[in-house]
This record gives sequence, structure tokens and C-alpha cells, in this order.
Amino acid sequence: MLLDTSGLLCYLHQNEPQHQEAVQLLNNASKKSLTHSYVLAELIALALIRRFPRPAVLAFVMDLLENPDIKTVWVDEQLHREAMQLLIERQDKTYSLCDAVSFVLMRQRGITEALTTDRHFEQESFVKLLQSAP
Repeated sequence: MLLDTSGLLCYLHQNEPQHQEAVQLLNNASKKSLTHSYVLAELIALALIRRFPRPAVLAFVMDLLENPDIKTVWVDEQLHREAMQLLIERQDKTYSLCDAVSFVLMRQRGITEALTTDRHFEQESFVKLLQSAP
């Protein structure tokens, strides 16, 4: 399962409608989960914009990095370029660069499910494990 920004935000923040579901899905994951450095950067920025306590956000991201059940992929030039190419090919979509990196990684590693509320994953034929907020 790929851990996306919105899914991690749901996990982190108890007031998110999908918090309990995100906690259950991540805590009961049967295999290693995957995320990447752009998700972590986006998560920090989004959480701070939403006024989450900075120390808690940074501690959460550090815990993710140290968790042996979560593989963090560091986006290098090649992966960045592949994601940019996907964005060029999908100009009719509103994908972010972070989304595109996720899609490329998921295809490369045969991952079909994402801990996310982002409908863009469904547009790329992946399984979105959390429902969007009403």
C-alpha cells in the first residue's frame, strides 16, 4: 500500500472524518507500506498550513522514516523526470507532481492500493482506500 499525503494526514489528525479508518488500515497492513520524499514534504507543508502543532508533525514524519514497516523512496532525478513525463502525457488531469511520482512508483512496484482520499488515484486505476470527505 502506498501512503499518500491525504491518508497520512487522516492518520495524524484525530478530527479528520477518516481518522479511525486510516489508523486501522495502516496499523493492520500485512505487508510493508511505501511512501516517498515528496509525500513527506507535502505532508509537512499541508499540516503546518492547517496549523497542526509543528513539533508533533515533525515527530510524526521522523517516526515514519524510522518505521521498519514503511519504506521511504527518496525521489531522484530519474524518478522526477518520469513523473514529469506522466504529467506531460496527462495534461487533461490536475495531478500534482507528488501524485505523478506516486503513480510511477506504484506501477514500478506493482502496488494497486493507496491510503488516500485523492480521487486522482482512481483516475489512474488504483484503489483509493479512504473515502473523500463530504
